[in-house]
This record gives sequence, structure tokens and C-alpha cells, in this order.
Amino acid sequence: MNRHFISLAIAAGVLVASPAFADRERSLDINANEDVVLSFATVGDSRQDPTTQDPSSPLTAQDAIWLQSTRPFSRILRTIQAQKPNMLFFNGDMIMGYGNADQPQDLTLDGILKSDVMKTTKQYAFWRGMVANLMETGTYVVPVAGNHEVQCSDKVSAACPKKGKNAVPANENAWRANMGDLIIDAGRFQSIVGTPASNFSVTNVPGAADHVNTDQRQLSFSFDVGDSHFTVINTDPVGYDSHAPVNWIATDLAAAKTRGARHFFLFGHKPASTYAYGNPPATGASGFDADPANQSAFIDLLNAYGATYFCGHEHTMRAMHPVKVSDGSVSPAWQILVGSGGSPFDPKQGTPGLVPTDRYYGWANVKVLRNGKVHIDMFGFDGNTADYGQTQLVQRIVLAQ
Repeated sequence: MNRHFISLAIAAGVLVASPAFADRERSLDINANEDVVLSFATVGDSRQDPTTQDPSSPLTAQDAIWLQSTRPFSRILRTIQAQKPNMLFFNGDMIMGYGNADQPQDLTLDGILKSDVMKTTKQYAFWRGMVANLMETGTYVVPVAGNHEVQCSDKVSAACPKKGKNAVPANENAWRANMGDLIIDAGRFQSIVGTPASNFSVTNVPGAADHVNTDQRQLSFSFDVGDSHFTVINTDPVGYDSHAPVNWIATDLAAAKTRGARHFFLFGHKPASTYAYGNPPATGASGFDADPANQSAFIDLLNAYGATYFCGHEHTMRAMHPVKVSDGSVSPAWQILVGSGGSPFDPKQGTPGLVPTDRYYGWANVKVLRNGKVHIDMFGFDGNTADYGQTQLVQRIVLAQ
């Protein structure tokens, strides 16, 4: 059954901010007056960058060590914790990474401490500490790999095997070593969420049909919660960066529909369709649109299943209908871009034609209602102001079954 798409709080293509709440970090009750069956939050891109700074997010002495944009990300986490969603999907780039987390060549103490694997593990540890409270107060954290987790950049590390930014097996292994206990701990999931995550399998991963030849266990995976199906993809597998594993996704969604899934949610780091902010608009494909055939196949799957895709990579927030590069057609499905977890904004201050929310830190909170509808509420606060101002409900999207 195709889903009908209804969007509220949009005027002339511009996101409209609701009146600010009196308390900038109040609970912003996501479940008020609604019969919610399941809820989840989603955001991405909280890592700092020592080479790209923004006046609104200065590199503090602490963040220079851990490379985490601690202040805005902390505020996001506090509010998510108060809202009490069942899950948080974090859509990648939680660390600066970009090294080669292989065994160090220099096995002296100094060599080990300065190695890429030590830097990577230290950054993961800090991020894990920041999200730990959520796991203790009723929100299960589901991590999604981003390019900073799996790629090696020769501009950051001399240990990269190639020039440019390329995924490497050692970083995929480091992901599992630092995140694998969350993907998926069935017992802990049921204890926290109150209902089981079913149909999860570590063997349910892409293969050669999707040009993927490395172990994608706990990098691309899926599971069900009730009649909702969740598909997580690694958008930068070794040898096939910036792609969606469309053959595996097609098989995965078909199997879920056969089991009776009614709601389909996909999560990845890179977008299917780049958000061209500003005037003149920003140019250059940052996601699947760099390969029109791959993008087209991915969007066709979203349309066929009435699925919603949540992503990051671009450091901004925007709800949009993805556009096919191949023919210019606009999808009825939604792409919810929430790469707004604290990393230096891609839209720079003073860029002509920006929508105010282009420089908001924010996240989405999604509620599956008993009547079959899905509400996507996008919350944010102003990254242009010193104190970030008040948290606002920026937009509500209603998906009606």
C-alpha cells in the first residue's frame, strides 16, 4: 500500500518556525495528546573539525582534543533525553576520524599513542560517553556509519593507502570494535524500549551484487520493531564510496513487507539528493546523486514502499523531496536531512538566500501512531546566536497510511 504524503508548516517552499517555547530546553513533549506506538529521534554530524571553523562553534581547548562539537551536541542530547523517544539513530560522522585505524607501524609507546587507531578509539570513546545517559533513561542508541568513520583521507593521515578520501577495511573493523555492542544487543534493546527488535541478523548484509566485497556486518543491517521496519546502510563501503546498496535494500524491504511491515524507515549518512542551499544555490553532488543510476534505483525503492530516508553529511537541516538527476523528477517520498548535530555549518554566515533554518542545530523526532499515521517533528535552535536562542518546533510532516 502506497503512503500518502502530507506536509504541514511549509509555505512557498520555506520552513516556517513555530513560536519559540518559553523554556529553551523544556521537554517539548512529543507525545502530548497522541496515541504513540513507537518513537525515535535522529540526527548526525557532531564531530568537530580543526581545519574548518565557524564563529558560532569555536574550537574550544576540550574539543581540540576530542574533536567533538560538545556544546551544541550536548544541548541536542539533553532535549532528546527529556523527550524520551524509544531510539536515537545517529546518522554518522560522530568522530573526525579520517585516519587508517590499522596496526601502528611504530610499536614504541610514543608511536602507539600517536597512531591513527589510538586517535580513532579516543574519539569514539568521548562520543560514547556523551550518549551513554540516553541508554540509561529509556532511549536505545543505534549508530550509523559515516564517511569520517570508514574513510581515510590523505590530507589527515600519511597512513592512507590512496590519495583522496577512500574507505578502508581497517576503519570498518574499528567501527565494529567501537560500536558493535550496540548493533544489536537484543536483550538490552528489549529492556530499554520495552518491545523486541526482531528479524535482525548479522548475515543480512550487502554483497558483490552491490559492488561490496568487505565485511558489512554491523555496518549495513536491518530489524523490525512491531510493524515498523528499520534499514541502516553504510553509504561508503570499501571500493564503492558514496553509493547505496540498492540490490540488498530491495531484497530487505521486500522481505519486511512480506512479514507485514507497514512503515519503512531508512538511515544512511550521505544524502540521496543534495540540498542546494543559498542563492545562487550550492552546487556539486554530495551523495548518491553523483551516480545518477544508483540514485534513481534508490529513489524508486523509497517510492515503491512509501519509505522515508534520514541522512546527514551536509551540515544543515532540511526536509525535502529527492530529485532524480537522470530526469529531474521529484519523488513523493521524503528525505530528512539532519546533518545538524554540531559540526561546522556548510552554509556559511552571510551566504545570500539562506533559509534561517539552514544554520540551525537540530534533529528530527518521529512518532508512529496507533492510527497508522507517522508524525515527523523537526526541532532546532539558532546557530547564529551566541546563546543559541530558544528551541523551536521548526516543521511537522504527517505521513498518512
